[in-house]
Formats: sequence, structure tokens, C-alpha cells
Amino acid sequence: MADMLSLKESVLVYLDRSGGLQKLAEDCQPFSESQQIEAVYRFCISVNPSDVTEVDPALGDCILCDPLGATALFQSVCFLAIKTLSLVEKIHTESQVNVILKLTHLPPFPEYTLDLCSFPRGQGPMRLVSMEGLVVAMTRVTKYTQGARYLCINDDCPCSTGFHHIRVHAPGATESLTVRNNFSCMICSSPLKEDVKFRVLGDKQLVELIHIKALDALRAHQQSSLRYQSVTLFLRDELCNSMRIGRLYRVLGIPAHVQQWSGITWSVEANSVQPWEPEYPHKVSASFQELLKATAGFRWRFSAIVTHCFGLDVAPPGLYNTLKLSLLLSLVQNRADAKDTFHNLDLLAVTTDTLILDRLMTYSLSLACRGVRHQASGEMFASLSRDEHGAGTANIHAGSALLATGGICMLGDLGGYKKERLDAIQSVLESCTVSVFIPGKKYGEDADQLLSFPVHCSFWALTDSTDASRRSGRADCAVLGTADMGPVPVQLADAFGLVIQCRDVVGEQALLAQTVHTLQQAVQPGKPLYPSCWGFSSQDYKELIAHAQSVQVELSPGAEKIIHGYYMASRRVRTQSQGVKMSVASIKLLISLAEAHCKLCLRTQVLEEDAVIAVLLCENSVTLKHGASALVIPPDAVFPCDLGDVDDLHRRDKTLDDLHQNILRFIYTYAPGADTYITEE
Repeated sequence: MADMLSLKESVLVYLDRSGGLQKLAEDCQPFSESQQIEAVYRFCISVNPSDVTEVDPALGDCILCDPLGATALFQSVCFLAIKTLSLVEKIHTESQVNVILKLTHLPPFPEYTLDLCSFPRGQGPMRLVSMEGLVVAMTRVTKYTQGARYLCINDDCPCSTGFHHIRVHAPGATESLTVRNNFSCMICSSPLKEDVKFRVLGDKQLVELIHIKALDALRAHQQSSLRYQSVTLFLRDELCNSMRIGRLYRVLGIPAHVQQWSGITWSVEANSVQPWEPEYPHKVSASFQELLKATAGFRWRFSAIVTHCFGLDVAPPGLYNTLKLSLLLSLVQNRADAKDTFHNLDLLAVTTDTLILDRLMTYSLSLACRGVRHQASGEMFASLSRDEHGAGTANIHAGSALLATGGICMLGDLGGYKKERLDAIQSVLESCTVSVFIPGKKYGEDADQLLSFPVHCSFWALTDSTDASRRSGRADCAVLGTADMGPVPVQLADAFGLVIQCRDVVGEQALLAQTVHTLQQAVQPGKPLYPSCWGFSSQDYKELIAHAQSVQVELSPGAEKIIHGYYMASRRVRTQSQGVKMSVASIKLLISLAEAHCKLCLRTQVLEEDAVIAVLLCENSVTLKHGASALVIPPDAVFPCDLGDVDDLHRRDKTLDDLHQNILRFIYTYAPGADTYITEE
């Protein structure tokens, strides 16, 4: 008894020092002003375990190891404070005070951490643990009983009136444990009957959380022997809608065994939820730092060499350089800013050799912090099932696009998709949202619902132009003009934004180089095939991409003038000559490409050379879809020649300088008002 009194005194001291008593008084004011009488009054109290331990180590241990017992202590102290200070006259018994302790954090020790890969299933103490994971499914918000009032049916018993028998929800409890018809009176043992008009309802939502490593099995074709099982979280009241599908979170919760009909399920009652991001290495390797110093005086060379040496496990140097650069830019640009606005870079590759490009995209996907390869047997956006935890509501499961939130979703060859699926992809690319229809009759609701979820990922896809060229009886234009895109309509290509045509500019020589590369890899696996190239490993690229993503950049006036001028000039020329409208998405694409190239070069300011690369990639993409314009540039303008030696790099530098001048002349000639910020010289 003395120990209990001492703990209550410590609770009072902590509430006084932390401002909890003041907040309790503020929370009581709405209840006091309301005319309605409740059976249960709910109060959330923020608790810092470190501060509590400084006040009383025994109380801190109680909060960490016996949260239900600690809740009872706080409940008793809060009730005494409410009665002593006359905060709410309608509260008559301690049972009416429903206290929820919200912990700010847990000690960073293994005993308080739950690894979702290897958590125990045995019966353990009901105490708080911390866990991190990915949301893969969630239900709609439904109702549950926070508290209920019961009266004795014996009129002579004092419990036939008042608030003596109050049932409140406890972690791990089901609805049947709170609301039942077989309770007995504590005084006379007569049956109790619920006073239904005093039932207090709250919001409830179920969320499925899985370990982040589960995404590793979705990156490529190889099937892993590992199996990951999700954990069901119960979110209640203010925590409802605090989690989003496809996002990562750190959750503090109490594991509990919940009885469901004849079985027992293992779930977690969430106490607090915080967004979480795993820590990735952000350093730049010594090899890239050395390259950065060696190319300091040449504004085009760093990204060129980084691209030239990229993906040498898949394709020999010199092949698919434009695509390699685009993949790197897309990897770098995948990020969310401080306003939670996602910056993505969607990519469609047109080719006659889908196998090599599929391998190159798969390799690039392995370098992303988060990447999902969509499987034909899986769901691309979202699917529905019935909740298995008694609510009977709709459970929304994340598809490949939602699982890839903040990363890359690789769609593969679009030739294998039906028209309905291509239309759905186009809709998501244009709106960046996916809609899920929930039939109310099927899932126990009065009305149908249409829910929308934001899609925050970049899409990679490829298409085979061989069959289309054969059917149409013509080949792709060798220099300028549109390209056959197989089953992909122009509207879908426009939705992708950046379209890259992978041309075999050297014909049989490229085929021979790829053949020799594949045979050497098969005969001598692991041996460096190109010792003359810089020795960048996959880990080097992974660290470079992670670091580049974190770089904050801003547009310089020169880059802004080029991007704005090209957009205005191109919109004017193409509208007049081709009837093609350059949408606002085009200028967003230009800015995204320029920022990504700036980050890849490890700079903080977007310069004119970044804007030039963006314009060349964008103009090539628009030309493939709609034909050439007055700005005449070669098909592979960013990599007009091979990069085998220093002379080739010098030749590329001079070509890009000339193209830079061509772009300025194009802007000066066609952009309205361009003479105010670009001189004729």
C-alpha cells in the first residue's frame, strides 16, 4: 500500500513538472461546458519515459514493463485531481476516467525493439515495443466501443443507478470483452444490463505492417526462399488515418493475443506512430571524388563518364548511353521535398532488343533505395479483400505502384499488357492517383465509396518497335521524325514524359560488342571486362545516387531563362506547325531533368549546361512522339559520339557547345520576348 501511494505521489510530481496537470485542466473544459453526460471521459497524457525515470525509477520501470498497471496509477491520480479541483462535476467514479498514456519514445535497447523478421509468437508480457515497417494494407475507419455503462437489475442494489460498473476497452480486447450480457454485479451478484444510451463509440482502423526487407523479393525475377509475414496493427481514435499505404513508419505498440472465434491471432495495439526512413550511406566513394577533381574544368564530362561506365555488367560501354543517363537521372530525382511534394521522372524506352534493356533496367532497379518490379500475376495498383478481424469491412491491399512509393516501379515490356491495363497506366501517370471502388453492399456499408490514393513513384517501361515497324511497312526515321512504339499509343507515351529510343547506330558492330560481352561474362564471371574504364562498383553507384538524392539545388537565372525560353518557343512552333500543345507538364519535366543532372554532377546550383541537357533530352522525346521542329538536333544529341578516349570526350564537349548555341538561337527566334534576356550574339 505504501509503495502504491509512493508511485501515485511520483505520478503527481511528474504531471506537475511536465505540464500534464495544466493540459488535464484544458482537456476537462469542453467536458465541463457540454450538457451531455458521458459514461466515460477519455484523456490522452504524453509521457516521456526518460523524464519519469528521473522523477522515480520505479515508476519509469512500471511504465515500460507494466503499461496497464501504470495506466491505472495515472487514472487514479487524474480522478483525484479532477475531483479536488472540481474540473468536471459529471465525473463521479474513477472508472469514468479513461486514461491513455502516449509514450514519446522507448529506450534504444534490444529488449524494447521488435524485429518484424524474427518476432516471437509465444505468450509474453504485454509491454510496449518499437517496430519499423512498411504499410501494405489497411481498412477503412470503423467504430468500436470505447466504454459502456452497466446497471444492476436488482432495484434494491446501489449499483442499479450511478456509474459503478463501467467497462472500457483495453489493449488486445475484442468488442465482446467490452460489451456482453453475462456480467454480474460486484455487490449482489445479480446480472448486469447495459445502459445503451451511455455507450461511447470511437474510431478504429486496421493496418498491415511488414518488414522493409520484403521489398527485396520484389526487385527482380529471382524468387527468394524467404517468406515475410505482416503484423496487424490496431489504430484507434486520434491515430486513425495517420498511416498511408506504401509509407514507412516507426510504431510503438503493445503486442497482444486476440481471440477470434475458435482461433487466436497475434496483433499489436498501436500507441504512437511516426514516419520513418531507414538510413542509407550518403558518402561519395574515393573513385567518384577523384573523377570529380579530374573533370573540374570541363562542364560536360563528369556525368558523361559516370554514364559511360554505368551498367558494364549488362552492356558494354558506349551502348545505350542516353538510356543509361536517363535511368541515372530518374534514380537521382526520386525524392519528396519538405512540403511532401514528390518529384518523379517517368521513363519509356523504345527498342528492338527488349531483353538487354530489361536487364539494364533491372540492374538499375537494384540501385534504388526502393524499387519494385511489377509481376504479371500481381496487382499493379490496389486490390480489395474482406477484413478477417471481425469488422467485415474492406481491406485495401497495396499493388506494385503503391509498394514502390518513394522509389521506382518497373513495368517491363508494355507489349504484354491489355488495352484496359494500358488505359489504367495512362490515367495514373496523368493524375498521380489511383482510385479504388468499394461496393458498399459487399462490405457491409450503406453506400458505395470511391477512394483515391496518391501514387508517388517513377515508372519505367519499355516497348518493342520491331513488330510495329514490320506491320506498318516502314522503319524508324534515321535522323528526325516519329518512331514506331509498338502497342503504346501516343497519349500513353505523352503521359510518360520522357521517351528514349535506343538505336543501334553502329549496326552489326553493336550486336557483335554485346555478343562478345555476354560470352565473356559467361566464360569468365567476375573478371573485369573493361580495365580501361574507371573502376566504379555497384556499391559506388548506389552511394552516389543516395548522396545525390539528398542534395538541395536551386535554379540559376541562366538555366531558368533557357528552360522558360525553350518551352515558350517550342510551344509556339509546334502549335503552329503541328497542332501539338505543349502542356505545363513539359516545363515540369524540363526542370526535373535539369535538377537531376545538377544533382548527378554533385552541384547545388542548376547551371546552363544542366538546362541544355534537359532541353536535348526533352526535344528528342517530343520528336519521337510528334516529329521534328525548327530546332534540328541529332537523334542522340546528348551522346553524339563514342566516349572511348579523351579525344572523343573533347569532340562531345564541342558538339554540346554548338548545340547550346543552336538552342539559344532557337529561343531568340521563336520565343515571345526572348530579345529581352538573350542577345543576338
